[in-house]
Amino acid sequence: MRYLMIDGHPDSDRLTTALLDHYAASCPAEAHIDRLALRDMAFDPVLHRGYAQSQPWETDLERAADLIDRCDHLVFAFPMWWGGEPALVKGFVDRVFLPHFTFRYHDHDDLWDGLLEGRSADMLVTMDTPPVFLRFVYRNAIVHRWRKQIIGFCGIKPNRFHIFAPVRKGNAERRWAKWQKQIATAARSAAALKRKSKLSHLKEFLQYQLNRKDT
Repeated sequence: MRYLMIDGHPDSDRLTTALLDHYAASCPAEAHIDRLALRDMAFDPVLHRGYAQSQPWETDLERAADLIDRCDHLVFAFPMWWGGEPALVKGFVDRVFLPHFTFRYHDHDDLWDGLLEGRSADMLVTMDTPPVFLRFVYRNAIVHRWRKQIIGFCGIKPNRFHIFAPVRKGNAERRWAKWQKQIATAARSAAALKRKSKLSHLKEFLQYQLNRKDT
């Protein structure tokens, strides 16, 4: 089983890195683990023309797309800032999760196909917001958006959301042992998740992009 772990914090040596370290250490010994830290990658996070014009991938995004294509289980870790992910994470999604690679709209209706079927995901999100506020005041907005409109939209199912909060005022240190157990349980159970047969559309996407350049 192949895991891809993506650290979305713009800074190094933060809680997201520690969570991913413990996740990796808790995976089965035979697991193949790839890791990316978005802060160490060189790419333009702005999709300048939307989908109207092809924007070639930088080398680091080419590698990231290849790892997404090959993985069985995706693990994203990032902090919640202002109700959403850091701009670096949003930019990565904008640039990589493109039509004909991660999803494709139907020609004759308003529906679509998720092209990343056969993969599952764990989302590890840190925040200062108390979980009760996230659920009852903010209606789990970030959870629904990522599960339904991003990774679920692209066919990545099952996808599990893990909240680590609040982290300020020493809470992270006090709750670390509990969070380690939560992470270990997720890592050990990932291989048993029921996934559909894995689809791969990267080569088709690259040819599609090449054809767009030629026309």
